[in-house]
Amino acid sequence: MSEATTDKVVIDGRAIGPETPPYIIAEMSGNHNGDIERAFRLIEEAKAAGADAIKLQTYRADTITIDHDAPEFVVHGGLWDGRRLYELYEEAHTPWEWHAQLFEKARSVGITLFSAPFDPTAVDMLEELGAPAYKIASPEIVDIPLIEYVACTGKPMIISTGMASAEEIAEAVSAARGAGATEIVVLHCTSAYPTPPEEANLATIPDLRERTGLLTGLSDHTMDTVVATTAVALGACVIEKHFTLSRAEGGVDSAFSLEPHELQRLVEHSRIAWSALGKPSYRPTKSEAGVLKHRRSLYAVKSIKAGEEFTKENVRSIRPANGLPPKYLPDVLGRKAACDIAFGEALKFEYLA
Repeated sequence: MSEATTDKVVIDGRAIGPETPPYIIAEMSGNHNGDIERAFRLIEEAKAAGADAIKLQTYRADTITIDHDAPEFVVHGGLWDGRRLYELYEEAHTPWEWHAQLFEKARSVGITLFSAPFDPTAVDMLEELGAPAYKIASPEIVDIPLIEYVACTGKPMIISTGMASAEEIAEAVSAARGAGATEIVVLHCTSAYPTPPEEANLATIPDLRERTGLLTGLSDHTMDTVVATTAVALGACVIEKHFTLSRAEGGVDSAFSLEPHELQRLVEHSRIAWSALGKPSYRPTKSEAGVLKHRRSLYAVKSIKAGEEFTKENVRSIRPANGLPPKYLPDVLGRKAACDIAFGEALKFEYLA
């Protein structure tokens, strides 16, 4: 599946890749609860928490489904059990007439805003507003015409892979590349709301990187920040989490969304995890330099006269590290002292006769 390797993607001037801290996306989704002032507050709080971007979903109920009550248009099981798709999306959608104001609000507070479009008309509107990037939601990974339409914009693309097979991911990536996309990030995702941690399968992240040659990340729906932070240690360059002002205030996605203090914790912990990765190293670090002296070395543990034999009774490997390395103990034992050696004196090669 892998083609040319991508080591860096740039969204709105922010470089994304192994050499930079994880790119944190706060997903607003329907957590504005139909109130634009609440949407404004979500943008402000995402910025205050340290997120790099806040993301919308751009659709209308009639661009994502139809108003029908047949069983296949009703959710069965899970968080939205019994809800008709049309009615659910009507409640959750971000009104199109808000978008210009939301983009302006994001610019005013200094946070990147982009969106997941769900049909070409959404892409057209977002292009008019100067969207700096696009997200392909997990269910839309099989909508190859939509992927190609987005790719034709030339903007960076983030593709979520929830529910997708390896073949479907390969097809989506190939379609995006074939239509002109050069900056692509693929997000591992488990499309369960919420996701049980044992179904997160984070080991997919490095495998996805190897298969696609693209930067990888995680779109996470677990109830905490542990899984997302762990993903950073496996190479996730992008982390996306749903975001709300308060789960207690309700909303279609609030049950599996982070509150502001939790988003801040995710930002802080993911940056710590990234900084802890470092590079392969087999030499003392700066902070270890002062501890080197506490290694073991060979010392006289009794007074030794010149000509006296070195034995296990008068020479031992002890701390600190001022004497000969312990590996020389077999060579020292049985030799004779070239001079008087005081109790507690570090052994040196010149002390050996």
